[in-house]
Amino acid sequence: MLKASGGWCVEPGGACNSVCPSDATVVNQTEQAPWHWEHRFPTDLQAARDVLRCILDKLPQYGWGSRDVFGIHLALEEALVNAMKHGNRMDPNKQVHLRCFVSAQEVWVQITDQGQGFDPNQIPDCTAPENLERPCGRGLMLMRNFMTQVQFNERGNQVTMIKRRSPSQLQS
Repeated sequence: MLKASGGWCVEPGGACNSVCPSDATVVNQTEQAPWHWEHRFPTDLQAARDVLRCILDKLPQYGWGSRDVFGIHLALEEALVNAMKHGNRMDPNKQVHLRCFVSAQEVWVQITDQGQGFDPNQIPDCTAPENLERPCGRGLMLMRNFMTQVQFNERGNQVTMIKRRSPSQLQS
């Protein structure tokens, strides 16, 4: 376990830099140890972009194809923005806590904010005719459509998203 700017990472022979833990380039994705990362960062859009870039840069190393990477990118970006904007209310004194696991078959991400939480079942269906022009619910819809599984904790301040590799995206 190595310390990195308020976060830690677990990776064989790896080292952490200021934002993203680094490791050797993956040679054989089926035998590569999964990449784990836990990181706390301030409610700051640039910090969120750095975290997003860090995770997205790992995906091709584990053989994830462009279609899945695109969906993970959108879902993760929405979840990070929601945590900062709706959860932490853009309060720079509050933090976002991210936990991540990447393997050749699965991406698991958990994002927790310091906000009051919400009930995702109370968010209106953004595809319903009466809601088409309302600016709410689109991010949740994207997350649910691009990830295999999306769950919220009881309080509503933590989202866990899982993406299992699409069979059509397996690389040889």
